[in-house]
Amino acid sequence: MRWEQVYLAGTGTWLADRADAAAAVAAGAYDAEEHAANQIHSVSSVTAGGPDDLPAPEMAVRAARTALRRAGRAAERVGTVFHSYLWFQGAELWPAAAYVARHTVGSAVPAFDLLQQCNAGLAGLELAARQLQARRPGADEAVLLTTADRFTPPAFDRWRAERGMVYGDGGTALVLSSSPEGAAGRLLATATRVDNSLEGLARGEGFRSGPEEADRPVDLGARAEEYFRAHRNLRAATLRTAEVAAESIRAALDEADTPRERIDRVVLNATGNQRLRWQLEHQLGVEEKFSNWEFCREVGHLGAGDHFAGLNELLETGEVAEGDRVLLVGGGTGYSCTSAVVEITDASGWCA
Repeated sequence: MRWEQVYLAGTGTWLADRADAAAAVAAGAYDAEEHAANQIHSVSSVTAGGPDDLPAPEMAVRAARTALRRAGRAAERVGTVFHSYLWFQGAELWPAAAYVARHTVGSAVPAFDLLQQCNAGLAGLELAARQLQARRPGADEAVLLTTADRFTPPAFDRWRAERGMVYGDGGTALVLSSSPEGAAGRLLATATRVDNSLEGLARGEGFRSGPEEADRPVDLGARAEEYFRAHRNLRAATLRTAEVAAESIRAALDEADTPRERIDRVVLNATGNQRLRWQLEHQLGVEEKFSNWEFCREVGHLGAGDHFAGLNELLETGEVAEGDRVLLVGGGTGYSCTSAVVEITDASGWCA
């Protein structure tokens, strides 16, 4: 979908102190071969009892306050909040989005939890753009999008939950607005493509009667292997996920009237180097230096927040300038992929 008058008004992140990957290998917490293949330096990791010991929704609030401050007058026009996450938010059967909204934009703003795994941030961006496009004529409105996760043991082992990836703690936020006033960029286009037949890759075979036992960490790799053993279609499933992503990328670029060579930077899911390099080389034809790899290897996979955090990092560090175009490519089990093209208009207010 091509968007008109949809602008990036503010971004923000809250990240925990870093846990060193080499130290995790030495302690036996992280596999040495995985470390060598992933080339992860560190991961954002909350220390229980430490100064960064926050529940996930509070991380989202901290990130949102930064994004709202940068958004200027758009912050006063937020009419909806979307909050996304992968993991436990601090209480069962509880809408974390309501907490985020209450502590940022007020108790009367509608707030919704949006769950589409690692693709939820960009999927929410597309939903927010649709909402802004449907606003009443002449009205200026804004949407606050947040993500947050805290991956803590014993129920979740950040170092071993999934091959080729290490999970990081943190909150991210983005304010999308219908007004160009003070905006850092404009959203040119988004495209979502899905194949729901691949949902079993994250579920495994069969169903469980309740959540995993607290003393048994989630093992996403084991679930995928269970699915492959039952269906014997590892190659077909792998190729299909790549096809869905390629369709999404192609559609977003076409809608944005942007050839691949016109893209200046790429923001992908924060995976290890092997996965990321495959996507860069085989799907995008982009050199690693134009990606968010250096940031990824320092903070890890932030659940649904990789893309907001990656875009925020580009803006804060001044790595993008007026006229640059950034391609963001999501991907979440299910399987869904949302791609977005953003054109930078004025990043001067973001530089740290």
